[in-house]
Amino acid sequence: MTRTFTIEKDGFPDLPHLMLATLKALRHLGGSASIHELDETVIELEGVTEEEQSYTMPNDDRQKLNYYLAWARTFLKRGEALENSARGIWALTATGETLSSLEHMQAIHKRVNQEERDRAREKRQAAAAKKAKHKKQATNASLPEATLDDALPEEDIKESWTATLLDVLKAMDPSAFERLSQRLLREAGFVKVEVRGKTGDGGIDGVGVLRVNLVSFQIYFQCKRYKGSVSSKEIRDFRGALQGRADKGLFITTGTFTSQASEEATRDGAIAIDLIDGDRLCELLKTYELGVKTTMIEHVDVNAEWFQGL
Repeated sequence: MTRTFTIEKDGFPDLPHLMLATLKALRHLGGSASIHELDETVIELEGVTEEEQSYTMPNDDRQKLNYYLAWARTFLKRGEALENSARGIWALTATGETLSSLEHMQAIHKRVNQEERDRAREKRQAAAAKKAKHKKQATNASLPEATLDDALPEEDIKESWTATLLDVLKAMDPSAFERLSQRLLREAGFVKVEVRGKTGDGGIDGVGVLRVNLVSFQIYFQCKRYKGSVSSKEIRDFRGALQGRADKGLFITTGTFTSQASEEATRDGAIAIDLIDGDRLCELLKTYELGVKTTMIEHVDVNAEWFQGL
């Protein structure tokens, strides 16, 4: 199979190729998709291996492939080829429907990069003017251009609080993280939630009972502070510990799951395992207000015409 792009542990992928792969995946999905669906489809169509999915950025724990796919979407959006809704659904635009070649992607990439350079220059000029206005000592040192290495794509800037929260979670003591998972499950409606601790119980960290109307399900869970990706092998190992004990499992992690791990979790004929990755964990903690508080900002509009009519 011919790959549209390559991704390596060291070095950086070519963004126009990732942009082209993103468009192909979106067309395969019918023209619209969530970020998760889109990333999973790129991985499937391109045959990205679990090892490649595990590569992280040089200075943090963000998965390299997901990071650059986010940038690919950002460039395509600025090139008016994609649009996204408040609910995180990405869709092809009328312009995007007409784009299908690497040359198209390279043209968008070049134009957006030039716009970014122009914007950076304007910021430098505005900063210099402000310094001159306040009679501060000027500096001849030029500011560095913004690069992908020290920036975030638009969609990640909006959700930067999750990165802060994940850093906190990853720094927690393992036993404290297990207690947090226990509290979260209780808030979500589980009863009789028990944390097993380090009992050597085949990777099982705890068990709880979920009541749905007149039916109750005993669910074993595993909660791990991962910095990288959970592989399909780890899902199989967890399932092996569930054999003969439960009809369902739950795997909670601060990291991510590879595409193969997600497939393994719902494999036909095997015990189903629900997956909660770092992003979903953050959203759940936000929903149940566990260490996360949302502050609503009041916006007041004054209608001057109303007063004139008195």
